[in-house]
Order: sequence, then C-alpha cells, then structure tokens
Amino acid sequence: MLSRRPTKPIYLGNEKTGIVQVGGGLPDSQGRETTPAPVSVQTMTAGYTHDIDKCVAEIHKLHSAGADVVRVAVPEKKDTAALPEILNQTNVPIVADVHFHFKRALEAVEAGVHKIRLNPGNINDRDQVIDVINACKDAQLPIRVGVNEGSIIERRDKQARAKELGAFFSEQKHGYMLAIMIAKLEEYLDIFYEQDFHDVAISAKSMDATMVIDAYTEISKRFDHPLHLGVTHAGPKETGCIRSVVALGSLMANGIGDTVRISYANDPIYEVEDGLELLYSLGLRERIGAELIACPTCGRIQVDLFTLVQDVRAKLASEIQEPMKVAVMGCVVNGPGEAEGADVAVFAGNKRGIIYVQGEKVANIPEEDILDRLLAECKDFQAKVRSGEAKLGDKKVDIVPPDPEGELGSGWEKMAAERIKGAELTVGES
Repeated sequence: MLSRRPTKPIYLGNEKTGIVQVGGGLPDSQGRETTPAPVSVQTMTAGYTHDIDKCVAEIHKLHSAGADVVRVAVPEKKDTAALPEILNQTNVPIVADVHFHFKRALEAVEAGVHKIRLNPGNINDRDQVIDVINACKDAQLPIRVGVNEGSIIERRDKQARAKELGAFFSEQKHGYMLAIMIAKLEEYLDIFYEQDFHDVAISAKSMDATMVIDAYTEISKRFDHPLHLGVTHAGPKETGCIRSVVALGSLMANGIGDTVRISYANDPIYEVEDGLELLYSLGLRERIGAELIACPTCGRIQVDLFTLVQDVRAKLASEIQEPMKVAVMGCVVNGPGEAEGADVAVFAGNKRGIIYVQGEKVANIPEEDILDRLLAECKDFQAKVRSGEAKLGDKKVDIVPPDPEGELGSGWEKMAAERIKGAELTVGES
C-alpha cells in the first residue's frame, strides 16, 4: 500500500447513506485521532437535478457502479427544491454544487445534503460566504473549496483580464496560475478559519495535466486539508482518460489525494469505472470483481481475441465479485509467462483454447466454447474461494506451455517446413 499524506479528515453522510471519511492521519476538527481512509471515488450527475425521477435513477446507477459520493448541480431554486425528495430516495452521500448564488447553498443545507461545494471565483462576497459557513457549521456539514483555473481568471475588468491572460499564456504560465490559485485559497480559507470552521476539503483543477500535478503538489505543502483530485474539462473519454490518469496517478503514487473525480464529456458511469480501476491499479482500494489481463495483438493470434476479451470482460463484470485474476492470451508463446499468477487463464491458438485454473490444465476446447467454459471455470473457482476450498493467488503448479506441435497445433506447419528446408540444405552441402 502506498503511503498517504496525512490530512484532517472530513465526514460525509448519515446512518441512512453510511459515513464516508475523506482523508485522515491527523486529528479531525473534534480533536479525535484518525487514520487515512481509502481514497474515495466521486462523480457528478449529468441530468437536471430538478427532474427528480431521472436524477434519482442516475444516482442509483452511479452508486451501483461503485461511486462513494455523488454530486448534483443546483444552479436554480427549483433544483434545491427537488433535493429533499432526491435524498429521500437515495442511499449515497450527496454533494450540492453551488454555482453563483449563495442562497442555493443555504437551501441545499436546509434540504439535508451532506456536503457543499463552493467556488471562490464565483461566490466571493465575504458576508455571503460567512452565511454559508455558519449554516454548514450548525448542520455539521463539510465544505469543499474548489478553485478551477477557468473561474479564477478575471472576467469583468477587461484590462485586468487581458493582463492575466497575457501572463497565463506566457512562459511562466504555471508559476503565475499557481500564485493565483494559492492566493485565492488562502484568502478564502482565512474566512473559514476566522469562523473557526475547519471541516474543509480543497481542489485546484485545470485542464492541463502538468498544471494539475504542480498545483496539488504545491497545495499539499501548504494545507493539511484533504484534497479532492480532478482534471477539469478533460474532454471525451478517449483522450480524457489519458490526461486524467497521467495527472491523478502521478499525484496518488506520491501520496497526494484523498478523493478523486475523473471528468469526461461522456456518461459519468465511465468516470466511476475508470476512477476505481486507477485506485485498484495503485493498490489504494481493495478490488471488487475480477482483474482481467490480456495480451496485445500480434501476428501469432489465431482466434478473434478482441471480441473474446470484450465478451469475457462483460461476463466477468456481471457474474464475478471476487477479485480473482483472469488472463486471456492469444497464443502459447508469451501467454504462460504473462499469465503467471492468474487464477484462471486461457491460451488460444489454432481455433482452440486451453484453460488453466491456478496452473492446472482443466480443458482443451474449440474457440466457440471458450467464453462459456471460461466463465464456468471462473464461477466454479469463485464458489471454491467462498467455501474455503481455494485461495486467491494460490498457484498450485507452474503453468507448462502447451506443445505448439501438439494440442493447439500453432506453428506446426512452419516448423515442419523449416525442418524440410534444413534437411535439403544438409543434403546439398554433403
């Protein structure tokens, strides 16, 4: 397990939703000693909050996919008016994202949400901020102070904006923006500290992955609040996943980050799935469900590996809950070595597949039967793990590669041809 930067934790939720701790390792605001909580995964609904039925359905879908916390936008009063019924029908901590009017925050607190998100770039009137702080203090709710690169650049004063944009696009872009972000956070948090309010999380997002790394690295040196990681405006999943993983994976590998939201211009279900996979890959969360590994394509593949891998992935997601390792290999050359340690593995070749369970061969079947038999072996292995008959990762024997001239027949014709060629050469030389 990677070491984590200690922070003052915050808590979201209630008995109905369960309590989600974010951060830890330092005493909390009540002086209680704490340990770091697992990094939590957040996402945000894509629909209108005031459309209660659709909002509730989306929250259920995201929670079922593994979201620990779900955020909803409340730009209008009709959105905060919908919150009591939404909260009544859901069982996951809900965060109200307040855009421009502080009254939406007050209404959301009264409705019973579990956390408020404020943006210093949008809500910066001191008295209004104090009103929100006092409301959250009375309700014992945490607040996330979210600084986004796009919201702290001056918009009203054209001369000031021109100056800031000039600096933004200069060679000192990161240094200048970091100074603005840190200054905004310090000014804003001073108001919280003056009100003796410390249940705060911080975020400092940008669409630039290197900027995100620099921002959170510097902020982690200056504040002991838990950090909400994210790359804002990351784009579509196809490119946004790379941008997000580069930034967030780098930070978390260095112990920085307590909760994470991957942002896509796509169905937020992918934000949850990819956020969890990132944490699984870093060992920051215990995996739920199978870990699928598969070989890359090459000229040795003799089955429809791409289709097989996607079909196996879908089946495992719906049928397997134990964190077993499943390997799908397209040939017998590198497959055995790459699948070493897999609980269940298949090596394919010549339109057939050989299935192994913890190193022991259990089946040699035609290509069209691989999917069903592999799933059956996974389910059987899962049952044995649950009954105590088997243990995850407990390899019984070394995997012995199939004879390429034998059961799978891969490469036989080529090797035979090489022998004939060699024999002809020998005869010619003699």
